[in-house]
Amino acid sequence: MRGLCYLILPILSRVFGGSVVGIIGHNVSLPCSYDALAYGSLRFCWGKGKVPVFKCSNTIVSWDDGVTENQKGPRFQLRGDVDFGDASLTIVNVDWSDAGVYGCRVQVPGMFNDLKVNIRLLVEPAPDRPAESDPCTATQAMASTSQFEGTQEAQVLRIITVKEFDLFSFLGVGNIGRLAAVFLVTIILILAFIFWRRLLPTKTTENIETSAQENIYESIPMH
Repeated sequence: MRGLCYLILPILSRVFGGSVVGIIGHNVSLPCSYDALAYGSLRFCWGKGKVPVFKCSNTIVSWDDGVTENQKGPRFQLRGDVDFGDASLTIVNVDWSDAGVYGCRVQVPGMFNDLKVNIRLLVEPAPDRPAESDPCTATQAMASTSQFEGTQEAQVLRIITVKEFDLFSFLGVGNIGRLAAVFLVTIILILAFIFWRRLLPTKTTENIETSAQENIYESIPMH
């Protein structure tokens, strides 16, 4: 029993999978790759259906030492750089009948070392194109839009012009002189207030000392 587990485990550990969405009428690529730097150029095949224990089921295309054998027609192609380990399968002009599971098998040297990739292809319809409108209606709509945009631009320009005019009027020579005078008077008042606050404690101290001296003189008895 233990020997059977050791026999099955390497097979299961080399199986990979995923899903790819194809659009009707477009090309789709089913990924499959291996480390060509470590193993060199290896033989591989693609088939319709999951990869079996040996070879490929319902072989579509196979590659062996630079020779490609296609068994399902020109719609199934190897467009990747095979010499660098890209074994991806490209399906040209996807159709509804192309949906299903595809299996890629790369024959890696060694017992039970083959790389197995099962890809499920999901086929979806092409997106609907927008309905073509009447040229006359489209032209009128464009003209109306241009007129509306032109009106908006004119309004914005008019608003900006009025604001700029008001700003320039406010920043006239007379107003600038008034602002400068108000600013100067404010500065003078602030400086005077600060100077007065600094002199106030000194005068208060002098008054206290004078009052204390007078009290001392008054308290001394006269003989």
